[in-house]
Amino acid sequence: MVGLNKNILRTILIASYIMIVALIIAGVSALFSYLNTGADRSTMLHTEIQKVEQYLPKIDWEPLQNEGRPMDQQTLNALQSNYLDAWYVKQIAYKTNQTAGIKDYYTDSARENLFDFIELNETENITIEATTLKHNPTLEFFSEDGQLAVITDRNVVEYKRVFKAESLVLETTEMASYKLVFLLEDGFWRIRHLVKESADIYDDKTEPISVDNLDIKGINYYPQANPWDMFGDEFSTDTISKDFKIIKEAGLNSVRLFVQYEDFGKANVNPKKLEKLKKTLDVAEAHNLKVVLTLFDFYGDYSVMSWTLNQRHAETIVEALKDHNALLAWDIKNEPNLDFESRQKDVVIAWLDHMIDLVKSVDDVHPVTIGWSNTQSASILKDKVDFVSFHYYEELEKLDDAIKTMKIEIPNKPLVLQEFGMSSYSGFWKPFGSSEEDQANYHKKIQEQIAAHNLQFMSWTLYDFVKIPEEVVGRLPWRKNAQKHFGFIDEKGNYKPSFNYISKE
Repeated sequence: MVGLNKNILRTILIASYIMIVALIIAGVSALFSYLNTGADRSTMLHTEIQKVEQYLPKIDWEPLQNEGRPMDQQTLNALQSNYLDAWYVKQIAYKTNQTAGIKDYYTDSARENLFDFIELNETENITIEATTLKHNPTLEFFSEDGQLAVITDRNVVEYKRVFKAESLVLETTEMASYKLVFLLEDGFWRIRHLVKESADIYDDKTEPISVDNLDIKGINYYPQANPWDMFGDEFSTDTISKDFKIIKEAGLNSVRLFVQYEDFGKANVNPKKLEKLKKTLDVAEAHNLKVVLTLFDFYGDYSVMSWTLNQRHAETIVEALKDHNALLAWDIKNEPNLDFESRQKDVVIAWLDHMIDLVKSVDDVHPVTIGWSNTQSASILKDKVDFVSFHYYEELEKLDDAIKTMKIEIPNKPLVLQEFGMSSYSGFWKPFGSSEEDQANYHKKIQEQIAAHNLQFMSWTLYDFVKIPEEVVGRLPWRKNAQKHFGFIDEKGNYKPSFNYISKE
């Protein structure tokens, strides 16, 4: 027995020795490999910059006709990448008054001015939130040794918010031109000289788009089986076609659809999702229905540093669909005024303002609107949108006066009642709720007001739903159950009494 225990102990010791030797060899091997390959460039940065995810302003290079050595596309891409990173780290530095990352993209002499400016701002308790939205660079010179480049960046669109002791003192959008000299150091194109040659206030006036033939008698649409996940795994053109047939035969002529920012891939739009959206518009065209397309659903980050990502998202979708026959209008954002308190009203409005410019720069044919959640916000940006959309879920007795007030504040734009409806839920979680008859009476009365005020409309919604995502109304069961029963068709596919008033005709 003693001999057996000694053999077991000897085996354990030998195995432990072998394991320790193996770990030592692996460690030495890894160290040797590191010393021979050099550090990864991404680990050399003093800031965790992922430009592809953080900063994507629109950039249009002039054709390469520079003096000196020809520049290949790979080198141009590297120069562009470092240039945009330089803007990004500078803007982060101005916002935080910290210098991390500056030395990666600016040479010693260029850093001095930046450091002095940041130090002054910190002393004066000044911070700057800024972004560039568009660049138009020209490569002027590329040295024979490939170590120096000169570019002129004309008509750079810059948006800035300047704060003094956290109070906004200046908000401006300007168009500036810059002359820059770059040096290639340690694999980085670093800015050696940066001179602002000119700067003017950016003229962001957009041309109004005709709405003389605007005629919206529609409905907000989600399939019954997969609401708020219309373009997911359960996407079905057969289901959509069946529903669009019902909508058309009910006397309606349009549907409102929603594009969720994250679901569609954020800045890098998912081509599969985009293809599903195109197919949906194809189905709409087949049924002679027009589509109001609402962008940025379930999105709430209006921070200045995210603007370029948002614009690349919108640009991709608008460019892909602007020529589709079924497209009627762009709705920039659903109920953005609900974010005024949490995201700052002026920031949200500035984001909307610039997003309208972006959409119209890509599509100057289809009108643009904003889906305000109430009548009180409807006049915001009234001169930028082509027609005014508002939602109404308040007492019907107050609607008449609200419409009259809007017509005084907005005398020259069509008004679209873009969302309205009543839940027919009356159950355990809301015992004194409304019945299906109450819902029908509601739609009868509101259609009478729509006709009296010559409003255009899009009701909420075709179906009662079985499941409501928590992101829509939260977890409270009385809210979720009420939200399930706004439809004109119940869970079993039966037409509810309200269906008789789905249209004013």
